[in-house]
Formats: sequence, C-alpha cells, structure tokens
Amino acid sequence: MAKRSYGQHCAVARGLDVIGDRWTLLIVRDLLLGPQRYTDLLEGLPGIGTNLLAARLRELEESGVVERAVLPPPAGSAVYRLTGDGRALEPVIFAIGRWGSRFLGQPRDTDILVPRAYLVAMRSRFRPGAAAGLTQTCELRVGEHVFEVRVDHGTCTTREGDATQPDLVMIMDVETLNALLLEGLAPQTAIAEGHLTLIGDPATADRFVAMFATRPAGTPSPPADQAHHDPRTKADPTTKPIDT
Repeated sequence: MAKRSYGQHCAVARGLDVIGDRWTLLIVRDLLLGPQRYTDLLEGLPGIGTNLLAARLRELEESGVVERAVLPPPAGSAVYRLTGDGRALEPVIFAIGRWGSRFLGQPRDTDILVPRAYLVAMRSRFRPGAAAGLTQTCELRVGEHVFEVRVDHGTCTTREGDATQPDLVMIMDVETLNALLLEGLAPQTAIAEGHLTLIGDPATADRFVAMFATRPAGTPSPPADQAHHDPRTKADPTTKPIDT
C-alpha cells in the first residue's frame, strides 16, 4: 500500500508525510538512546504489534531516517539506528515533549511507565547551571534496563547500555525513577524506604537528581484539580496494552 501524503508543497506537510504516522516518533525517541534490535524496540513500545513495527521501520528506512547495521563483535547483533536525518529530530522530540506536558493530566488506567522515555526526557530537562564544572558518569539500572548518563561541564548525554567507569550506580524500578524526577522524592527518602540502592556517594545522588528533577526534592504534589496542566503529576505503573 502506497504511503499516504498530504500532497502539499509545504515543509510542514512534507515533514509530516515522513514522521506523522502513529508510533513513528516514539520509535525515533527510543533510537535516540542508541542502536536497538528489533526485539528491543518491540519490548519498549508495548501495544505496537509486530507487523506495525515492521511497517514503520520499513517506512523510516525508505525515508532515510533509520538504517540497519550490525554491531561489532562480540555482540554482532543486527540493529536499527538513526541516520543523520534521524538524529536531527532530537530537538523536535524535545519540543513536542515540553509542549505535550501541559496535557499530561492524571494518568489513565492504560498508561505505562517506559524507562527509555525518561532517559530521553532527562536530556531535555537537564539543568546546565546545576552541573557547572562537574564531570560525572552515572549508571541507572531501572528494572531490567541499564543506561549511562554522562554530565560533562554543562552538557548531558544519555544512552542505553552499561556505563563506562561510573562514579555512581543507582538501582531502582521505573516507579521510583518517576518519583525522583517528577514527584519531588528525595534520594535519601527512597533509600530509607528500600526503593533505591546506591553504589557510590549518597551526596552525589542528591546533586545528580537535582540536575534533572522537574520538582525539587521534598516539594509536595499539586492538588488533583491542578493536575491537568501540571507536567509533574504521578504516572500509573499499570502495564495494560495499548490498542493498535
């Protein structure tokens, strides 16, 4: 089936011809953390369906946004990765996320907490001023996922995979990561409650979270009637599938 087009000689319309279909930008979002196997993408996008994922990847390849590659040994896995045109979508993803946060509202029963989404959002949420003069590498172990977050004199990079010589390791579930970044949960409180395990200096964890958290540690959640316009409302950890 031929891909649908708006048929307009307009840059916005032409861009939407490429990335405007459902799931497409979420595939790009996940690939911003590095190359992914097909099974990794399928696992990280609950509800997409294997045939739809294959179709979207094929369309992105044809448009030059995504390409296939083989990782060097010892992995040797076939993966999908972003091209230069694909990586150029990073500020677009950030802008949509910032704009969309005003509509986040209360979580729906079908909402899922997706670890990769947080690691992409952390780049956009990063506060360079809080990282002045700091070089630090953190390994986040979130459930079965492992990520590297590197801060280097006011810049931040995130990727999926084991960290190289991390200064700090933080082990938690995705609900705790959500609470640390969006709900004002302090690392020391999470440790005391048994939700967070650290390998490294606890003071380093406090500063790390302060660089990315939307709400400062210890700030109470907003009243329920303010939640619709507050990007920091609590997400629901349910894992029901989303209809395709």
